[in-house]
Amino acid sequence: MINITKLYCGLSQSADALRYGQGHGAPATAAERRPIVVWNITRRCNLKCIHCYSDSDAREYPGELSLEQCRGVVDDLAQFGVPGVLLSGGEPLIHPHFFELAGYARAQGLRLTLSTNGTLIDRAAAQRLKDTGFAYVGISLDGIGATHDHFRGRQGAFEKTVAAFRHCKAVGQKVGLRLTLSTHNIADLDRILDFIEAEDIDRVCFYHLVYSGRGSNVVDVTHEQTRAAVDKIIDRTASWAAFGRPREVLTVDQPADGAYLYLRLREENPARAEEVLELLRWNGGGAHGSGTGIGNIDTQGNVHPDQFWQSLTLGNVKQRPFSEIWSDASNETLTALRNRNGKLEGKCAGCRFLNVCGGGFRVRAVQVHGNLWAPDPACYLRDEEIASREVELVEG
Repeated sequence: MINITKLYCGLSQSADALRYGQGHGAPATAAERRPIVVWNITRRCNLKCIHCYSDSDAREYPGELSLEQCRGVVDDLAQFGVPGVLLSGGEPLIHPHFFELAGYARAQGLRLTLSTNGTLIDRAAAQRLKDTGFAYVGISLDGIGATHDHFRGRQGAFEKTVAAFRHCKAVGQKVGLRLTLSTHNIADLDRILDFIEAEDIDRVCFYHLVYSGRGSNVVDVTHEQTRAAVDKIIDRTASWAAFGRPREVLTVDQPADGAYLYLRLREENPARAEEVLELLRWNGGGAHGSGTGIGNIDTQGNVHPDQFWQSLTLGNVKQRPFSEIWSDASNETLTALRNRNGKLEGKCAGCRFLNVCGGGFRVRAVQVHGNLWAPDPACYLRDEEIASREVELVEG
């Protein structure tokens, strides 16, 4: 994740310790972080989104973890000391024991966040989420009105999603908007930013498309569209901060955003740019992301480097605890992900921002090129921007 509010506006954020090594509880290095665990607790869903990485649908999926097995996972994650667990799906609120499992996780001291389509959150559900102790509820919104309904595969989904934001706000539950940029919604970006402002939403995550599940059939935005979108997001983030209503704004699944933000700051505020460069170097981008700072447990108990990388299974929690799987140095791919020096190819290998970006999002390289070490096809930095012209970036 690239926290634009922190990096561009210089405002402290709640996860600075994990992302940038600042504040209480910061690990010595990003490579030593315990992972945020994205846990898909069910594949069943009441919608059929065109970009769903888990290819979920409104049906039962045999083999999902039992409540007893889920409790065992919770115990292990708590003992392992993970900094947070994101409950996801499918639609996690459909899980028959959702609140029981969430309550148990909170009782073990786990910090919980939620990824939901929002259509099942009425006022009572919002209050229950607040009472359970969710640190944050992320609601997916991928356009305004008919655009969102098209994305979600259900007419009327937009109205229910908007109501969910309002219910969460009404009970004091921190709530955020999650959006995946694609050709279906890129034209709606201004209206989405207006919506965030009008509804006074606390947090927003803009995801770059990953080609998993049904997402493999979605047309990605062009590199020039991506640059324009990131600029627009930065501009609105800065405007909110300047007018005294800063929001936590992040971009996700594209570490090159950090390098792009740095290049922009170099033109606008060189002194701030150098401070940001140090934060980005500490973070390391993709080099300390999938397989280090992020991990995934799917509905069947399989462990993956991240939630989009379902083709690479590291083990299964039905046979071994997550902590043991994650710490197993004998897994060659996992070990290589954590030490990718000299392995990256193409534009990544010679990029002067390698120690900032870490080679982008590796699963996209696998999905498009069938090669773990090929360049991230979604990297939008231009050749002249990544050329090794500045010694301090290469040697820093």
